[in-house]
Amino acid sequence: MSQNRKTLLGLIAALLILAADQASKWWVLEVLDLENARQVVVLPVLNFTMVWNRGVTFGMLGDLGDWGHIILTAVPLMVVAALALWLRRAESGIIAAAIGAICGGAVGNVIDRVRFGAVVDFIHAHIGGLSWYVFNVADAAIVCGVAAWLIDSQWRGRAHASTTGAALRDR
Repeated sequence: MSQNRKTLLGLIAALLILAADQASKWWVLEVLDLENARQVVVLPVLNFTMVWNRGVTFGMLGDLGDWGHIILTAVPLMVVAALALWLRRAESGIIAAAIGAICGGAVGNVIDRVRFGAVVDFIHAHIGGLSWYVFNVADAAIVCGVAAWLIDSQWRGRAHASTTGAALRDR
């Protein structure tokens, strides 16, 4: 796959994630009115639960005061800018799509911080007494993007090590 195609793939992934994230947040706020409903049971293991996250994962850094909003907006935008540069050199289509997913998710959460002063989280997975934190489409895309990047990097590393080892044995 050419570098231009990989870059395009990453940009398309970012735009699709951003659109899905913002559409889902619009739907839970405007159509489902989750802010007033507070919680809707979707499945025995899945609820939509309204949470305004003023921090990052698990609400960490939510108590940074007036600077928190600026820091939690500026840092992700700097990361997106760095990833956009990296996208131009993505080693594979999987890495390009992963970078796009991470960027699209990060921008989706930044939009929330600018619009609402907090991130709209609403997906609450649980089973029995075990409960995962409440998250959104952007968060899921970021986690999946990082996981895909790590897995692809590991596979590429192993493939390189095995071809290097074979080349050394053939000498």
